[in-house]
Amino acid sequence: MKKYLIIFMIIIFISLYPHKSYADEIPVISGEGAIVMDLNSSEILYQKNMNTPYAPASTTKIMTALLTLEKCNLNDKVIVGKKPPFEDGSKIYLFEGEEITVKDLLYALLLNSANDAALALAEHISGSKEAFALLMNQRAKDLGCKNTNFVNPNGLYEENHYTTAYDLSLITKEALKNKIFNEIIKTQSYVIQPTNKQSEKRYLHNQNRLIFNPRYKYSGADGVKTGYTTKSKHTFVGSATQGDRRIVVVILYSKEKVWSDVKKLMDYGFKNYENIKLISKDEVLTNLSISNENVPVISSEDLFVTFPTGKKPVINKQLTLNNNLNSIKKGSIVGYVHITVNNEKDFKVPLIASTDANYPESLFTKSSSVTKNMLIRYKWKFIVFVILFLFLIRGLLIKFKRYYKILDR
Repeated sequence: MKKYLIIFMIIIFISLYPHKSYADEIPVISGEGAIVMDLNSSEILYQKNMNTPYAPASTTKIMTALLTLEKCNLNDKVIVGKKPPFEDGSKIYLFEGEEITVKDLLYALLLNSANDAALALAEHISGSKEAFALLMNQRAKDLGCKNTNFVNPNGLYEENHYTTAYDLSLITKEALKNKIFNEIIKTQSYVIQPTNKQSEKRYLHNQNRLIFNPRYKYSGADGVKTGYTTKSKHTFVGSATQGDRRIVVVILYSKEKVWSDVKKLMDYGFKNYENIKLISKDEVLTNLSISNENVPVISSEDLFVTFPTGKKPVINKQLTLNNNLNSIKKGSIVGYVHITVNNEKDFKVPLIASTDANYPESLFTKSSSVTKNMLIRYKWKFIVFVILFLFLIRGLLIKFKRYYKILDR
């Protein structure tokens, strides 16, 4: 009896002893480079060598898809050139001269990670792989990427083809703003109908195990892209949405399969952090008075802040308005809202006018306007009057000349 009592007490002690789940601990992963970013606030929740360059493998195709969606229409026809059918690695076996839509190639690019589809899109947009790489690098620079250089559109290993976990998260964040991109990356399967060169249907299946594989499925997983080459090792960019939060996870150069590590990182991001929405886009924050007319002033964007779970931040807001405006056009910047969080983080969000407004015209402006309208209305009468006036002056001058000649005699 005493033995059972001791065992019972041990069980009670263990159950009451405070302990953390693995999600509370900083995760240990096999990938060399990694990042967890809150998509709403852009806060970095976890990082490992996030600015160290690695070969991205097929996660490169996120940039290829972004540019394609920015430069093309889904129903545009692509005529496949000589080179795409000979690309190495995964492919949908395109034929030279095959006519296929941008939409079909995008699904092949993002679901089946087709390297031939990537090159076909690159040549369609820029004429060559090299020209498209220039476009990729410029777009990456525009997004704030500082340690990225793309050489090809599909991620096949090349020594000078690299990016970082941080840069790749910036590219992914931009791509996820696109509705069509979001639809494609969470599609389970897709069928490409027969073309002028292929009589059979092509069946595509999403390679992201977090979305559809029962063994690895993660709650709320909704993207993004897998990658692997023998030199790049396993790479992955994943996203998941739970409630009103969406996070992005990037893992580069992992010698082991990434699925368990991605789930660790996602759990860490969701369970250890939460968001507050500080202001909403189009939210009326104040009014600006223009000649007794109140113009609602609204926020130009949403603003979120991410913080450790249970630790509410101290938030201060201060509005600065331009009160010396003679007129306001809808959408013009009329001031800023400055927000500080815990006296550390500082945000500055532009405020814009929600309507047009003008001061009343001055007397001079009104008189000038009236004169202009009168001239337009009576322009012919005015011209005739000027001509007659000139003739009158001419006649007077002639008479004065004759008069002076008589005096001279």
